[in-house]
Amino acid sequence: MKGIILAGGHGTRLYPITIPTSKQLLPIYDKPLIFYPLTTLIEAGIKEIAVIIKTKDQQCFFDLLGDGSRFGISIEYFFQDDPRGLAEAFIITEKFIGNSDVTLILGDNLFYGESFIKLLKEDFSNGARIFCSKVLDPERYGVLEIKNNKPVSLVEKPSKFISPWAVTGIYTYDSSVIKKAKILKPSKRNELEITDLNKVYMNDGDLDSKFFDQSVLWMDTGTFESMKDASEFIAAIQKRQDILVGSPELAAFKNQWLSKKDIEKNLHYSNQYAETLLRLID
Repeated sequence: MKGIILAGGHGTRLYPITIPTSKQLLPIYDKPLIFYPLTTLIEAGIKEIAVIIKTKDQQCFFDLLGDGSRFGISIEYFFQDDPRGLAEAFIITEKFIGNSDVTLILGDNLFYGESFIKLLKEDFSNGARIFCSKVLDPERYGVLEIKNNKPVSLVEKPSKFISPWAVTGIYTYDSSVIKKAKILKPSKRNELEITDLNKVYMNDGDLDSKFFDQSVLWMDTGTFESMKDASEFIAAIQKRQDILVGSPELAAFKNQWLSKKDIEKNLHYSNQYAETLLRLID
């Protein structure tokens, strides 16, 4: 399994603060936003990761993440300067994916909960897998309709209620995703839509759906309000439980991909994050 993080886009909902920098480099409490999806992939056992960014942000991302070795992984960078849809990610990273299965996660999505990681690590053989969360406002999301425990339709921002199950920003596919993405037709927005890609798998009978229970938190941090909510959640849970959420170093240490010495060697600063990390690995 390989991983892809989508960290391009213009972040227009967060203007003016995203004019000079990428949304995924903004802070969620004590870490840059991209640390959270990166940690999710590491927790899922994924070591080879592609990060899709805008060309102008290349140096900033490399300064932060480098080639991934400080997290016990390998990172390759790919570029998408114009918003041509989430599904284009598989065309951009065709050579990176090769014949592997691949998990795509949106760079502004935050997931928390042990049962979520268990779902993510369940055996995967072929087809596509989507992860759904119950929401109060399904009209804001792509929504999955289910009958007899099988997915029967996917509707983007439905005007009428069909289901409370929103499709979240993480997806797993087999290597045929490249071929399927290439045959998609652009939508009215002139983008290759991830919903249309999932429909291809669904129509072939190859779409598997997983559902979050109430212990799983999913947040799309694409607005000022949601970024504030996410920061407050991370601050509260870390202080109360003495943990670090979204720490790629800690996740890699738990996977035995990094030793204590590896982490100490790469920590070139001393602050609350570093002190907590070193205490936890002790």
